Amino acid sequence: MREQQPSQPLPEGIAAVYGTGFPVVLVHGNGVDHRILFALDEQLETAGTLQRIYIDLPGFGGTPALAGRAGLPEFAAWLQKLLQSHLGARPFALIGNSLGGLLAQEMADRFESQVRGMVLLAPVTRPAAEERTVPARSVVHEDELLLEELGPVNAGHYAQMSVIQTRANWEQFERHVLPGVLAADLRAMAHLSTRYFLETLPVDRERISQIPVLIACGRQDHIVGFEDAKALLVRYPNASFLELDRAGHNAHIDQPEIFAQALARWTATLTTSG
Repeated sequence: MREQQPSQPLPEGIAAVYGTGFPVVLVHGNGVDHRILFALDEQLETAGTLQRIYIDLPGFGGTPALAGRAGLPEFAAWLQKLLQSHLGARPFALIGNSLGGLLAQEMADRFESQVRGMVLLAPVTRPAAEERTVPARSVVHEDELLLEELGPVNAGHYAQMSVIQTRANWEQFERHVLPGVLAADLRAMAHLSTRYFLETLPVDRERISQIPVLIACGRQDHIVGFEDAKALLVRYPNASFLELDRAGHNAHIDQPEIFAQALARWTATLTTSG
């Protein structure tokens, strides 16, 4: 895989662009960066002519935090401006993970005439934690020896999110998740937490969208759960809902093979629908 070299430096907020063709914008969640979605890139590359545009939200990865006490309204306005500047009137698709899933829903409404499809991976549906339906924290497979080997810092980050504690799972976490965790701007995260709302949530809007949507959630996701995302099926009647067992908030890392099959079906809808 080779990064597409643009004629000019990438705009602030775009961490990487791979491939050419139909644009797919990938938006990560809170406390990580674009690298969490790099786990999907090899498969997206094999799908054909897809240009993968990886976003680093403000305060994450290589993007500076926004000024002031920026929250979700400011993040949404920032992302809208970035997409307008970079894509203009071109059609595109969205892949959003966690907070990025909520922002993807918002962008699909703001760019209704341009968005051709969407993947919502463990998406935030209700920003307020007290309004979420989540399962109790559980670990399907524990490996205390592995956690001891990792040391207290790495083990703490990994144990907080891991549902399947295996060396292979840790290696994926270390490669795709941990770098963003360690690079996150904690002050920006604190500001985001105080303004973690949108005036009208996408799930509560009456507008129906016929675009192909894949919603994928882990049954053991104690962060956003999986039940709340089912309400999105009303807004997106052409959506498929993938409920992954033995998977937590990093569902695409916990169950990569099953998710890959669903992602392949979704990318096929992009190529056939234009």
